[in-house]
Amino acid sequence: MGSFKGHVLPGTLFMAIGIWHVWSCLVRFVTDPRSFRVRVWSPVQGFDGKFKYLELYVVAIGAFVDLCIELLYSTHLRFFVDGVLNPSHMNNFEHSGMLFMFFVFGVAALISQKTRYLPLPDRALCLIAAAAFCAEYLLFNFHSTTHKGLEGYYHLLLVILIGLCIVTTVTGAIFPTSFLVDLSCGIAITLQGLWFYQTAFTLYGPMMPDGCQRNNDKISCRSADSEVRGELLANSQLFFMVFGVFTAILVAYSFAASRYGHPELRQIVNS
Repeated sequence: MGSFKGHVLPGTLFMAIGIWHVWSCLVRFVTDPRSFRVRVWSPVQGFDGKFKYLELYVVAIGAFVDLCIELLYSTHLRFFVDGVLNPSHMNNFEHSGMLFMFFVFGVAALISQKTRYLPLPDRALCLIAAAAFCAEYLLFNFHSTTHKGLEGYYHLLLVILIGLCIVTTVTGAIFPTSFLVDLSCGIAITLQGLWFYQTAFTLYGPMMPDGCQRNNDKISCRSADSEVRGELLANSQLFFMVFGVFTAILVAYSFAASRYGHPELRQIVNS
């Protein structure tokens, strides 16, 4: 079983990247809809170019720090017991593999964009990012820590959101001029980050449903009805997150269009 901090840290990273992805996608579209292109990462404009690659640094450094926590700190360097991988830390080893894939994506993208040694097109970077999401999907779908009951249901919803990240990222490589695909990718990443937070507050924090409790690192409910109520509550939480994200996007789109919009944006969009 995980922990509150173990869900909040990746949740913060995914949410920050997702929100930035959505905002930059909206601004690029309203500024020049005809030349819009899908981007798996977005440069930060202004500041004399000092923060241009900030998103990639956040991905690479964030994944590396979380990787060190999982692989070095949480295991206390006890990788092997009696010549085999320490069974007490299989959960940490699995998380480390997933985080390593995101680290690889961040480093590969930085090398591709800042040097001449790995000139990868945006479509290739989309596929590398999709591979990282696939590693995450496999981790949470086939976890050594067998998630059951309410805990399993929260992770099932997380797996669905990760699957949406895979689909939208791959689709972005296939349809590199689609605004809706790029926006959907940002939405999926944002929702994944928010759901990490919701899982942390529900399973490891103060939002545990009535009739359920955490004992010995396991979630147990007094009855089947209590477990069902907890699952229905999870559905409602996800619904309100989706509603909130889409409402925020409408407001952000309106603001971006009014401030950065192309003079003929309405005619271009309706054409």
